[in-house]
Amino acid sequence: MSYDVTFQRCGISALFDLKGAVDAVEAWVGDALPDFPDRPNYRTGKDGKELFFIGRDHWLARAPLEQEVALEARLKPTDCPVDISIVRVSDTTTFFRVTGPDAGEILAIACPLDLHDSMFDAEAVTYTEVFGLKALVMRCKDGIEFGVEQSFADMIEEYLSRATA
Repeated sequence: MSYDVTFQRCGISALFDLKGAVDAVEAWVGDALPDFPDRPNYRTGKDGKELFFIGRDHWLARAPLEQEVALEARLKPTDCPVDISIVRVSDTTTFFRVTGPDAGEILAIACPLDLHDSMFDAEAVTYTEVFGLKALVMRCKDGIEFGVEQSFADMIEEYLSRATA
């Protein structure tokens, strides 16, 4: 069966892992990031940057890779107070986009989570599995975007090729 879908390997983004009490992290990062999401497993965005609420006192900040140096200079991970943690993790995750009318069909093959827009809305973001690997999943225009540990990117690209054939 053929699917009306395309996939794109988006590569690596600037990613920063942030941990600590929300008030302390917000005070440290100031306006360098979007507003902190008020609900777990949701994201906010501003000026090309996104902030994902992925766990209790735990967020991921994402930006285009070309903004990594400037964002690191603003977040100052090596100088942050001892009650918070900021770690650049950009080289750990490769992102993919699956778009088109049948994107949901492909993700139903790859992922056990119900990603229908009635259950997983436009601002939702969560960790689940894609082809059996831990993946950060979110919506994108006309489909789903997900990130996997970068060493598995070639394998995921091959699985997507087979699933969409």
